Amino acid sequence: MNNYELMVIFTPVLSDDEFKAAQKKYADLVTENGGEVLHSNPWGLKSLAYPIAKKTTGLYWVMEYKAPSSFNEKLKIQLLRDESQMRHMYTALDKYAVEYNAKKKGGGKFTNEKTEA
Repeated sequence: MNNYELMVIFTPVLSDDEFKAAQKKYADLVTENGGEVLHSNPWGLKSLAYPIAKKTTGLYWVMEYKAPSSFNEKLKIQLLRDESQMRHMYTALDKYAVEYNAKKKGGGKFTNEKTEA
């Protein structure tokens, strides 16, 4: 099982309930296929860098999960079928990114180990 991070930009016309239902749908998809959701972070409504489908804002959502590498193709198909999402991107996380995310969630202090006194 590998660690991944999924970021989805949903259309801004979704209600709060629809936005939460969409998040639950993809989190359930991960668990149904033998994966595990490690962290879910809805960012909410943000401005886009450029218009997508004549919209200048979008509802951002980031999910960190563990899943077999074969699962990502199923996830991609489901995301492309969903008309409420405008863009998506999943990224494989290496051990340093996983460690960074764990520290960030835990409120730990970041130190630069390469600095010399």
